[in-house]
Amino acid sequence: MGSGGRTYSVAVVGATGVVGREFLRILEERRFPLGDLRLLATSRSAGKAVRAMGRDLTVEETRPEAFRGMDFVFLSATDEASRRYAPLAVEAGAVVLDDSGAWRMEPDVPLVVPEVNGEDLAGHRGIIATPNCTTTPLVMALWPLHQVNPVRRVVVDTYQSVSGTGGAAVEELTAQTRAAVLDQPVPAPEQYPHRIAFNLLPQVGSFLENAYCKEEMKIVNETRKIMHAPDLAISATTVRVPVYFAHSEAVHVELSRPMEAEEARRLMAAMPGVRVVDDPAARAYPMPLDATGRDEVLVGRVRRDISHPSGLALWISCDNIRKGAALNVVQIMEELIARELV
Repeated sequence: MGSGGRTYSVAVVGATGVVGREFLRILEERRFPLGDLRLLATSRSAGKAVRAMGRDLTVEETRPEAFRGMDFVFLSATDEASRRYAPLAVEAGAVVLDDSGAWRMEPDVPLVVPEVNGEDLAGHRGIIATPNCTTTPLVMALWPLHQVNPVRRVVVDTYQSVSGTGGAAVEELTAQTRAAVLDQPVPAPEQYPHRIAFNLLPQVGSFLENAYCKEEMKIVNETRKIMHAPDLAISATTVRVPVYFAHSEAVHVELSRPMEAEEARRLMAAMPGVRVVDDPAARAYPMPLDATGRDEVLVGRVRRDISHPSGLALWISCDNIRKGAALNVVQIMEELIARELV
């Protein structure tokens, strides 16, 4: 990692959430050179005891003074909280890693997947955004193809797990499923506009004036920014599915020229952080169950798109809490250290 024996102080805002807890686990797994660690959350969670990195820590209420002396502040909170706290953390001398949508499209804020555009970290002004959990696996699969055969158009349909909404949505799926299986009255939805158990919701986020969902436009805009392809044609349909963890995506790609599926598999297999799982004869293809708990973006069902001479079709599964969120943030921190940018 190139830390040279130095340790780094880290504050986590949203430490008791699904992503915050996974972030702490990943710091330990990857033996991040951690010094001081502060766990921050809302007043509702303040006072909770959490064991992290072999330490027993107490969650504190998020206050600006908690950012003093921190090298990194990871914000895993609402857009509103991020807009409030990110500038204060930068003012206190920290580098902010933000998991909300508040800063991603700001021109002077790098939006980074280290394997794709780590060089964008240079010249950061204190705030660095991590992409939406659907954007990251998409650009990881597209990037190695784009490098040798530029991508011209992408149509992506997502199959998003409930953990992307948070712990309460996971509990809601469990309660609704249990009731339905036992032929009991299904609890009314609270986290979603409709029941999620044994159902699919073709809406992730609110609808916009163009009839696309907020989540769909995140994929469009973030993919263009990360790949430095402002004119890339993208259309997305985002669907919430009754799966606990890991998002999947059906992707149709139009390239600049025809490409055989085998070449595409070879290019993606050579991409750091991507694992090709593609053997139809053995019924081997990515599935959310297999992606859960894994760091890699799993890619399979790679084939020529019979509807277009320069088209490819493929299928992706990726743990939305790990590479889709917490892992990518830790990797950004490691990249900043390696590039001596912190």
